[in-house]
Amino acid sequence: MSNKEHREHREHREHREHREHREQTVLLWQTQEAAIRAKLGAPGVASLEQLKESSGMEFLQRIWDGELPSAPIGHTMDFVPIEGEPGRIVFQGTPGRQHYNPIGSVHGGYFCTLLDSAVGCAVQSMLPKGMGYTTLELKVNLIRALTDKTGPVRAEGKVIQVGGRVGIAEGRIIDADGKLYAHASTTCLIFPLP
Repeated sequence: MSNKEHREHREHREHREHREHREQTVLLWQTQEAAIRAKLGAPGVASLEQLKESSGMEFLQRIWDGELPSAPIGHTMDFVPIEGEPGRIVFQGTPGRQHYNPIGSVHGGYFCTLLDSAVGCAVQSMLPKGMGYTTLELKVNLIRALTDKTGPVRAEGKVIQVGGRVGIAEGRIIDADGKLYAHASTTCLIFPLP
């Protein structure tokens, strides 16, 4: 076998292995999403009393377990929480043509909404009972376009710092190959719930 044939054979094998790995990852992500969707409650808004009776992480877990209504924005934009722990929250969605702008790609608002949910909930996951938050600033950098051919994407938010008055987090959107589509940072105001 010549060097050229050997190289072509190796490249073909690597391409096949990459495709198989991507297919396995997409299948895993879709399976996880289906399991989460089966548990989520109907979209709605929790009461202030329900918000106050739990820590931030407990509140999020109650939504994910279907005890409290799921977020209406997730229903509208078709994304769901996938996993979380204090300081780290992951959402997943599959961009489609319903998310397109008139120029033929997914609207920047889709990126921003997915990332705002991930980084905001990452901050919320660190809050003790009786505390709330709101986004003061969200900075998003779009790296590459999303299309209806991208497949599922995940927005992972991670806390940088949460203090008594301010929470800071960062996030990123990746696809099943780990390719970066956008990254963000947020500053949130933290306050006692009334």
